[in-house]
Amino acid sequence: MMEIKQELPKWFDGELYSKGAEVQNRFSGEKYELNNVELSMYDFIIGATTVMEMGTHDPRMITDLRKGLDWFRKNNPEAYMVLLD
Repeated sequence: MMEIKQELPKWFDGELYSKGAEVQNRFSGEKYELNNVELSMYDFIIGATTVMEMGTHDPRMITDLRKGLDWFRKNNPEAYMVLLD
């Protein structure tokens, strides 16, 4: 199997981690190993979701959250289904 080099999109203004990690779905408990790029986007998505759940509804944040989910769905659909769907 060929490894695909992932890149974060230009609009992404979060931190790019140097290492990946195993992540657990906060609702189902299922786990998935993410590389550093995926983990960076995952944390961005979870952070934006948490801020929105606290009542902040910044239109830019909503747009970036949607773009982040789209990026994740395209770049690792299996992880998306386990962690974010």
